[in-house]
Amino acid sequence: MAEPIRVGVVGCGEVAQIIHLPTLRDLGDLFRVTALCDVSRNVLNAVSASLPGVKTFTSYLDLLNASEVDAVLIANPNVFHAEVALEAMKAGKHVLIEKPMCITLDQADELLAAEQKYGVTAQVGFMRRHAPAFTEAVERISAIRADIILARVHDVIGQNSLIIDSTTPVVRGDDVDTSIVAQGRSALSDAVKRAIGFSDGPKAAAYNLLLGLSSHDISAMRELIGKPDSVISATVRNGGRAITASFDYGHFVCQFQTAVDRIPHFDAHLEVNTPDEVVRIDYDTPYIRHLPATLTVQKKHGEAGCSQDKSFPTRYDSFGVEWRDFHANIARKRTPKTSIADAREDLVIFKQMIELM
Repeated sequence: MAEPIRVGVVGCGEVAQIIHLPTLRDLGDLFRVTALCDVSRNVLNAVSASLPGVKTFTSYLDLLNASEVDAVLIANPNVFHAEVALEAMKAGKHVLIEKPMCITLDQADELLAAEQKYGVTAQVGFMRRHAPAFTEAVERISAIRADIILARVHDVIGQNSLIIDSTTPVVRGDDVDTSIVAQGRSALSDAVKRAIGFSDGPKAAAYNLLLGLSSHDISAMRELIGKPDSVISATVRNGGRAITASFDYGHFVCQFQTAVDRIPHFDAHLEVNTPDEVVRIDYDTPYIRHLPATLTVQKKHGEAGCSQDKSFPTRYDSFGVEWRDFHANIARKRTPKTSIADAREDLVIFKQMIELM
């Protein structure tokens, strides 16, 4: 494609300010940000100041009608992702939808139907699956999957603000009317109730955690070791802020655990054990750019020793790889690996987990 893809951004909050907009600036040969949308005029004014000529909107429908937009980054509050994505595809725009792409299975099916009807590229923002260390691990595991004896998915982190507030200034939408904020909370509550049958209590909180943080983990788990045969067990504790589960893979079990605490750390990894090696992928916080995921392989060394090889092929940001893949998917008219159909599989697993809690 000779000309950069023109991108409109819906939702200019912290993930757009800290990660997506700087990444798109770095990839200026592939993308050009031409339009911004946010309900906060303060945010729009601040973000647009560094993007000369960019158009600003407080209504996403107005942005979608702009002729200078080819593709849309959907990074507004989770509950509105599906709504915006549906209208964007209807308008003939390609979409990169931040996770979670939606709240309910019905919404996922609507998104699938729209993608097929309008023939646009729709990619879901699971950037961890684009990390070069992860794709190396997927290739390595594919050759030894029959030998796996145990697997683990672990994600225990502090609140994002503990890292963001000490590293990066973010313009907040303090001027947004409280009624708009209340409307968003009400919409999320209603959507969660449609998805799992209730909208409050520990299991509802757990479902929101699964949609947010854990969607990265379950999505990566599926690509690394495949889709589980079933969910054996699932528990929720600490008011929905700590979740454990066991997934049945026939000849092995994968243990899952996630929690949010008050320590400014990021302990996220996937680990696969075979009789002859341990393969592990570690992630660091995405809110500090260019911290690479690492691949560690442990093996026997000599008669009674071990060797450990820790590596990463590049420091290039996984969000950058994600955006490069989005460009290639559009240019080559290929289906993204993090497609709508792929992300729908997570919602099925989440619902099974909730039913067992």
